[in-house]
Amino acid sequence: MGALSGIRVLDLSRVLAGPWCGQILADLGAEVIKVERPRVGDDTRGWGPPYMKTPEGENSAEASYYQSANRNKLSVSINIATPEGQELVRALAATSDVLIENYKAGSLAKYGLDYESLSKLNPRLVYCSITGFGQTGPRAEEPGYDFIIQGMGGLMSITGEKDGVPGAGPQKVGVAVADVMTGLYSTIAIQAALLAREKTGRGQHCDMALLDVQVAALGNQSQNYLSTGRSPGRQGNAHVNIVPYQVFTAKDMDFIIACGNDTQFVALCDAIGLPELPLDLRFTKNADRVRNRDVIVGILSEHFLTDTADNWVSKIHAVKVPVGVINDIGRALAEPQVLARDMLVNIPHAQNPDFRMVGSPVKLSDTPVEYKRPAPMLGEHTDEVLSTRLGLSAEALELLKDKGVIEQLK
Repeated sequence: MGALSGIRVLDLSRVLAGPWCGQILADLGAEVIKVERPRVGDDTRGWGPPYMKTPEGENSAEASYYQSANRNKLSVSINIATPEGQELVRALAATSDVLIENYKAGSLAKYGLDYESLSKLNPRLVYCSITGFGQTGPRAEEPGYDFIIQGMGGLMSITGEKDGVPGAGPQKVGVAVADVMTGLYSTIAIQAALLAREKTGRGQHCDMALLDVQVAALGNQSQNYLSTGRSPGRQGNAHVNIVPYQVFTAKDMDFIIACGNDTQFVALCDAIGLPELPLDLRFTKNADRVRNRDVIVGILSEHFLTDTADNWVSKIHAVKVPVGVINDIGRALAEPQVLARDMLVNIPHAQNPDFRMVGSPVKLSDTPVEYKRPAPMLGEHTDEVLSTRLGLSAEALELLKDKGVIEQLK
């Protein structure tokens, strides 16, 4: 029994933020019914290559992007632009605990699938809307995309090499972090609303916006601005508040040192053969090192060029100062620690029994995450869900198929 066993989620979202939220809830044991457009489905079904491979090594029609955010779900293909399709979604919402959607603000009202309409039908429904800019404000009705949000929300202004360094300029993060973080925050909001429902008997509307999340996630950087009135700049791989906390280049490759306090700095200097550095008043305290960043980083950078990264990492690791190499994704997934934590899981798929993906980081002692099914094929569970959850007969299902209202995987 999963932690959220008995909770039914109707997932009307697509692409990443909403599906990411739905996948987390599904991993935790909720029944997640994903509603997709007939013949097309979630936009990310077409976001390839790459595609999942068949056992013969050929490309399937299942995009890797879609696979990453939709495991443990049931796929029901319904055309919500039709009156019959809208009625099916309303019927499913009437028996659901949670609904997730990421349509533009106000656009579901014309279908009678907005929060106000569905909460009258099911007062206990927790309805989570995920948009770029939220349900209010001057940009509420605009679509929002992760790349734009990373720029507007300040993240790109502090990401990338600082001015004057080759390759300088604002950079987006290599993963759609605004989407992923919004999925995480939405999961928190939904679970909070479910707990509140236990006290009040009522569901509520969760209004989640990518821009809100991105601004909230600026953390210490936004507080640095509020404290000084100066916007932090780009520091490349360096830390704005801590020194040394960055990438260094050894004789053969780059590696990372994350020296978090003055005690660690003393240990670091002893380990690398520069015990005199902490005695220099310019470098004794972290605040001193921040003020004299260029000087101390210059000394360390020149010193690290005298040996290999593996040797430096070995010496620094021995004195318990955080240090490590920079893995590509292949090497990261092969890390012994990653494998020991069961972060790679096999979930047999109809088109590839050896299908693997990255698992959930949530480790619960009594209600562990279960991997019941891979990301579904488009409309794979239409008949099953509509017959068992809504009681539709085989004849009724065939009539809806003939009208183009629903679609079942053949």
